[in-house]
Amino acid sequence: MAKSLASNALTLLIVILIGFASFLGWAQGQYRGAGPLAQPICFEVKQGANLTRVSQDLADRGVISSPQIFRIGARYSNRADDLKFGSYLLPSGISMQNALATLTDGGPSSCGREMNFRIGVNAVDIVLRELDPLTNEFKEVAKYDPASEAAPAILADPAWNIDLRMRVTLAEGVTSWQVVQGLKAADFLDGDIADIPPEGSLAPDSYAVEVGTKRGDILADMAARQEKTLAEAWAARAEGLPYATPYEALIMASIVEKETGIAAERKQVASVFLNRIAQGMKLQTDPTVIYGVTNGQGVLGRGLRRSELDRETPYNTYIIDGMPPTPIANPGRASIEAALNPDSTDYLFFVADGTGGHAFATTLRDHNKNVEAWRKIEAEMAKEAEEKAKE
Repeated sequence: MAKSLASNALTLLIVILIGFASFLGWAQGQYRGAGPLAQPICFEVKQGANLTRVSQDLADRGVISSPQIFRIGARYSNRADDLKFGSYLLPSGISMQNALATLTDGGPSSCGREMNFRIGVNAVDIVLRELDPLTNEFKEVAKYDPASEAAPAILADPAWNIDLRMRVTLAEGVTSWQVVQGLKAADFLDGDIADIPPEGSLAPDSYAVEVGTKRGDILADMAARQEKTLAEAWAARAEGLPYATPYEALIMASIVEKETGIAAERKQVASVFLNRIAQGMKLQTDPTVIYGVTNGQGVLGRGLRRSELDRETPYNTYIIDGMPPTPIANPGRASIEAALNPDSTDYLFFVADGTGGHAFATTLRDHNKNVEAWRKIEAEMAKEAEEKAKE
């Protein structure tokens, strides 16, 4: 009798062990295998959320099949207390194991909302964007001028402001005065700005900030990035350039930046000015003259007057030889690289061609033909604008 009971108990134990092993294998498959999520989503880990709450939210959103298995996996891998606050992009079919890694590894949020304070040449604006998880692209939600327009109602929604990331973005070609004025207008930043940084010393780029970030710290970051960019481009510069120092290359880069917004043209434009220097010609570029009139404080907003073109200033390249004494804006990386690795051309002239780009020429005769073509385009554009105004 005792032997029979012992044998039955042993059989039951074996069945239990086999069942447990089978369950364990199934659970591991559930934890490591593809999950049920049909489409990518943005998943938010709320501040202070615990493992139980997050696992249930994942199940409710269709990311995982079992909150219990998710929690067991988190505890087994010693990540139960490592959840990071933020919003994260979870792709379709993500496994519990990878979902846990995404929510606990840390780093910047990969999904959510963004407020971008943009400092441009002509205006300052704020753009609100939200990531579409289906396309993994940010879509614009609203845009407004903080100086003249009220903030959109969406910013008053506490839910929209959860994990709202903030950026300050500098457009290529802004002046240091414009940067300082823009940062002063950003009321979510903190700290005073004692002096306007030297022209050309700030890197046009996008900078992650937070409410209360010091304006001086942002300027220091901008200056450090520009110094690094210029040093890298100087180290990789072409041979035979007429610059004695990196600063002289920065001056040329700023002229190139203000002369064209077409990335593909920058090296050609740089070649024109370097060819003029090589032949002892004056640079004769309007943006430098404009800088001499405005001192970089805002946009001229009109054409240059004959008196301004005839007046001698350190920035009037129709009169002075060579380059002006300082940059005339903050050039971006592409313009710095163009100034230090220009195209090899014989071009000495260029003029707008009506497409947003320029027509280049090697002789004054060809240049005059291009100018005549541009004047016709200008006349047609003026006529169309006049007719449209009458409608």
